[in-house]
Amino acid sequence: MRFILFLLLAGSAFAATPDPASVAILFNKSVPESVKLAETYRAAREIPESNLVGLDLPKADDITRDEYNTKLVKPLRETFDSRGWWKLGKNQENLTLPVQNKIRYIAVMRGVPLRIKTTTVNPPPIDLQKPFVGRNEAAVDSELAAFGIQGLPTEGVINNAYFKSEKPFAEANMPFLVLVARIDAATWETCERMIKDAVATEKTGLWGRAYVDIANKIPEGDTWLENVAKANLATGIPTVVDRFNDTFPTNYPMTDASLYYGWYEWNVNGPFLNTRFHFRPGAVAMHLHSFSAEQIRDANRNWSAALLERGACCTIGNTYEPYLGITHYFDILHKRLLDGSTFAEAAYAAMPALSWQGVVFGDPLYRPFLHLDGSGDKQPADNDYRALRMASLQWDSQPAELQDQLAKAADRTHSGILAEALGLRLRAISLNDQAKNWFTTAKGNYTGASDKLRQEFNIISIDRTLGRKNEAVQALRDARAIYAALPDADALTGWLNILDPPPPPPADPTKVPQAK
Repeated sequence: MRFILFLLLAGSAFAATPDPASVAILFNKSVPESVKLAETYRAAREIPESNLVGLDLPKADDITRDEYNTKLVKPLRETFDSRGWWKLGKNQENLTLPVQNKIRYIAVMRGVPLRIKTTTVNPPPIDLQKPFVGRNEAAVDSELAAFGIQGLPTEGVINNAYFKSEKPFAEANMPFLVLVARIDAATWETCERMIKDAVATEKTGLWGRAYVDIANKIPEGDTWLENVAKANLATGIPTVVDRFNDTFPTNYPMTDASLYYGWYEWNVNGPFLNTRFHFRPGAVAMHLHSFSAEQIRDANRNWSAALLERGACCTIGNTYEPYLGITHYFDILHKRLLDGSTFAEAAYAAMPALSWQGVVFGDPLYRPFLHLDGSGDKQPADNDYRALRMASLQWDSQPAELQDQLAKAADRTHSGILAEALGLRLRAISLNDQAKNWFTTAKGNYTGASDKLRQEFNIISIDRTLGRKNEAVQALRDARAIYAALPDADALTGWLNILDPPPPPPADPTKVPQAK
């Protein structure tokens, strides 16, 4: 199925490809696998061998402030000096800092420590009135982003000058900063896969379905996620949005997932507990939580490790409590990606503070949306998603015509993807009855049971949102009878237990309460 388009595809609005010579690769030379991973990344991105930086670092993920200063920062500054990568000067506050810098990115390899432990004896509890008192614990990478600036305090944060910038970092004129991202995960194999997926996906572009889980916790965070959903609607990326207080239920049928943004649970849950779940190659996935990157070795705890181990190509996280207002703004990050930025550029443009808790996991040079103009290598599995994007480009100012064209295309091709996408688009503008009809059509068009089941959720979510509890409960029971043999059916039980909780077990007559 094709749409006839009148697009000027000869040129691209995206920034030039980052210069490989502007990337330094930092690894732990006392860990053989870290050495190997550094070479794998260097070869994949054709980075000069002279940009490899191996340091003799502790093998633990957590290090002391003294270890950070003496074993990491001191030799790293010496390397930048000896290789002539930067020129130092003074600013108005008389701080020594880089005034010229050939290195714009540092790719940190697994094996380099993740967190800097606090030096505060008996640290005080979190106090929102004095949020930075006694807080000198930090993510190694967040400190490294400003490591060239000498004499900075270790307590609290420093403002990120690149925050909310819309310029490519090469044009931002900020030689005192470097964008730091790490190739790190629960296993070495996952790290290698992250590199390969990033390079491969840039040839085709990232296509697929987005899932946005809005938790209704705090308006600021909810707004970021709403903005992600709105950006996807305008771009033509089909997006399933969950606006219920609970997260996506266990084993929810999340297929073709290329994007995931959600919050707010401590540990990985929902669809990611389904052993059959796997992201599309190149997927961008993140879950907002204060301790999402508290550790990166256990793929069943927290979020950063878990998402990467389930196939995501990149993510972000926090090593310690960051406070919501100074963690990554998901909507800014997502917009920068859609505009063609590298993952590191997008992540740092979305991060208000440095010398703090934010970590960026993935290839810093990865640009997932290089081919939103319709270019790139074509893959059959991407065809319908490409068609949705092309339709959005051609009829972006004619929503009624766009819907009509999608409806004709879905009828003509019997595509479940197109029919569901149209239903999601109608759902987003509260045309609920029409949306239900298209979800029903999608259920008939899809051949996979998980995709069919998701249409039941799409329909039931409308009844649930509108307060039609009895209809929702009955539909959940009916669907459970149909899909009982499917592991994904656990998600139906999850919603049933929320809307129609089972009665408590009967009291045990042998256990008589003791009189006080």
